[in-house]
Amino acid sequence: MPARNDAALDFLKSRYSRPAKLFSLPVPTREQLTEILTAATRVPDHGKLEPWRLVVLQGAAFRRIADLAEARARELGGDEEKIAKGRGQYDLGKLAVAVIASPKPSPKIPPVEQLLSAGALCFGIVTAAQAAGWGANWLTGWPAHDAAFTARAFGCTEGERVAGIVHIGTPPEGFADRPRPDLAKIVTWAEA
Repeated sequence: MPARNDAALDFLKSRYSRPAKLFSLPVPTREQLTEILTAATRVPDHGKLEPWRLVVLQGAAFRRIADLAEARARELGGDEEKIAKGRGQYDLGKLAVAVIASPKPSPKIPPVEQLLSAGALCFGIVTAAQAAGWGANWLTGWPAHDAAFTARAFGCTEGERVAGIVHIGTPPEGFADRPRPDLAKIVTWAEA
């Protein structure tokens, strides 16, 4: 039997996300974030395709992107609720990593697998940040799915999309976990 890593299993079984809007300062330094990203990028990259890129958001970038979200909501004829939802995570942001799915032409690796690699990277960032002691939360929101917004905010080109925006900061204390899936209801054992 392979060697178990009980500490890693216990960590994964007990990890949970706290709301990004409740994060406070401090946030990881550039060196600390580099360590987190180094750990997180050990995801399936499909033959070194690395079908993603990262945009680190901090400081004035949040205001700029919140303003872009508001402007885009107004272009779309959005009401105050749509504007508030678009600005929300950026107005309250301290540090975030936007994971941009950037599929590469490949005869072997379908685009959906490359997109899943970007999703795995989002989870890798959340997990590595939490393992390093930080709070982390993976968000999107309507602006992340709007091509005009993502082009302006993150420089997304045709074929690129935001897989997630992972906020990282100091988590609040004593936040309760949410209910978890009942495996008996969602797992099918196919033995034949």
